[in-house]
Amino acid sequence: MNTVLAAEAGSTTARNLTITLFLVFVAITLAITVWASRQTKTATDFYAGGRSFSGFQNGMAIGGDYMSAASFLGIAGIIALYGYDGFLYSIGFLVAWLVALLLVAELLRNSGRYTMADVLAFRMRQRPVRTAAAVSTITVSIFYLLAQMVGAGALVALLLGIKPGTTFLGMDADTAKAATIIMVGALMIIYVTVGGMKGTTYVQIVKAFLLMGGALAMTLLVLAKYKFNLSSLLGDAASASGKGAAFLEPGLRYGVETPGDALKTFYSKMDLLSLGIALVLGTAGLPHILIRFYTVPTARAARKSVLWAIGIIGTFYLLTLALGFGAAAIVGGSEITAQDKAGNTAAPQLAEKLGEQFLGGDLGGATLLAIIAAVAFATILAVVAGLTLASSSSLAHDFYANVVKNGQASERQEVTVARISALVIGAVSIVLSIYAQNLNVAFLVALAFAVAASGNLPAILYSLFWKRFNTSGAVWAIYGGLLAAVVLVFFSPVVSGAPTAMFPDHDWQWFPLSNPGIISIPFGFLCGWLGTILSKESDEEKYAELEVRSLTGAGAH
Repeated sequence: MNTVLAAEAGSTTARNLTITLFLVFVAITLAITVWASRQTKTATDFYAGGRSFSGFQNGMAIGGDYMSAASFLGIAGIIALYGYDGFLYSIGFLVAWLVALLLVAELLRNSGRYTMADVLAFRMRQRPVRTAAAVSTITVSIFYLLAQMVGAGALVALLLGIKPGTTFLGMDADTAKAATIIMVGALMIIYVTVGGMKGTTYVQIVKAFLLMGGALAMTLLVLAKYKFNLSSLLGDAASASGKGAAFLEPGLRYGVETPGDALKTFYSKMDLLSLGIALVLGTAGLPHILIRFYTVPTARAARKSVLWAIGIIGTFYLLTLALGFGAAAIVGGSEITAQDKAGNTAAPQLAEKLGEQFLGGDLGGATLLAIIAAVAFATILAVVAGLTLASSSSLAHDFYANVVKNGQASERQEVTVARISALVIGAVSIVLSIYAQNLNVAFLVALAFAVAASGNLPAILYSLFWKRFNTSGAVWAIYGGLLAAVVLVFFSPVVSGAPTAMFPDHDWQWFPLSNPGIISIPFGFLCGWLGTILSKESDEEKYAELEVRSLTGAGAH
């Protein structure tokens, strides 16, 4: 009886500590946002932070934007459950930065002003191209937002001790997760509508420091537990996973060999290839990353910020190895899936176990769990703010100012519409996230990457490097790639026909792969080429002007 009472007291202390830390963090970030709102006077301040950030600051903010809940919660969870195959996400997310650095960062900074569409529409007819870019930006952002909000729901359920079958404040586990998603959505709307790009950037910089510090501390504790012997860590992870030596080899999740079913084996291998292509090409088409290049004063600073980002992100993804295998070894696969089927809570659960062992007892576990959970929550808030800003900026600047108002909107009108758009996009994301709670967040982000690489990347690359490219090519590339990716996802095992699908009780799937990239990305490039050659429109003088501007920065805003 005394043991039960002590355990209940420990869990209550843990819960109170967690809620206090949460509230402290939210208060700090809201204070930053209110301060930034006082510095936000023009459209340039709202969209691009007044172009006042240094390469290092922007590199930290890009790192903060990129190291999302998918990186921290999702990748650690996938590695903890699938071992070697989970690490493919870390590799893919990191290698993708080379494509962004070499092909996009500097040219985009020189050619555009606030959004991706500024580059696409430079030598095209404004209205059709900006409309297509706005549709694409919103679609990609909503896919990405789903991942962050699902991560938030899983995280807060763990913190408050809500498991399937338990209640909190009279709410069952599912209702409490939904309430969390609504709360995160409300906070992200406040950050964007009040603070704009300045507030969002400072929140991302603070969060990048916190996340790197938290991940590094946990990695050192995991290694210290195993006396810095990686071999015994991996051995324990393999035996605790219940999958034995197979845990450390490829083939648990992707490239699975199905004896006697050659077709199923082939599809599994194609899924792996499709995922790899989407991860590597997706970053260079992500709207919320692309708009970060406009927050620096020069192209040189844009290059420098990407180099800083690669260093920060590269270090972080190495740490995810220790977090994932550490969670498998110390927490165990069955305990992780009992809390969250998709493994999204592996890293916080690992923090709790490490706290118990190194800081002593339930209170030590509760303290480290609360700190790491507050960091993860900071991660989610910073990324959702960046995504909402990217999509609301595109709606206001591309669609409202240049399509509806034909370039005649005032700066004040644009910023007002951006704020209203943030509210609408936040509401849509909240509703969709409530239905996507069974999916792993790293996996959801991989879908966002596939959609970005299918719709945005072909249009950006053709626009920067192909003289003949024209308006119909841009519109065909964006809509063709986007439609192919979204339709294939809708008819894939991700949405229906599988136990882990969004709608597990329904089955309308006919596309066998979980990631559409291998079909939709080439299809986007093909549509762009076909749309261009079927149209006679061409403006070689404008292309020459874009080429000079993108390479030299002459005439850049």
